[in-house]
Amino acid sequence: MVCIAQAQSNNSQFAEVRKTIEASNAIYAELANKNDGSILTRYTDDACLYPPNSAPVCGGKNMLAFFKSGPKVHVKFTIQHLYGDPKSFVTEESFYEMADMSGNKIDEGKVIVIWKKTGAGWKMYRDMFSSNMKAKS
Repeated sequence: MVCIAQAQSNNSQFAEVRKTIEASNAIYAELANKNDGSILTRYTDDACLYPPNSAPVCGGKNMLAFFKSGPKVHVKFTIQHLYGDPKSFVTEESFYEMADMSGNKIDEGKVIVIWKKTGAGWKMYRDMFSSNMKAKS
């Protein structure tokens, strides 16, 4: 497979993709907090999560179990870079800030998401994230 990457600043097609990703990121925690499986609408059917200090989590059933086991939080994503082919796959590099439901900061870190263009629009295909905070001993 050959993929020609195009820099975000050099291609106006990224504007629409960025808008879609920003909208998805804005409701991400809200959907995860519902604990009803609606978070899976952000992902492709063959998606995988790559959480820190853990094996990959692939498939809807396993991903739903992962999200249901987590705390309710508020998350803000700040996109740093987008690159790839805005017709099929785009990679997002972002920073995140996470707060508990009272607004107290509990984590911050980085995210790399590979977005895939599907018949239903842009969906997360691979989602890797890790904290910037020191691991607890």
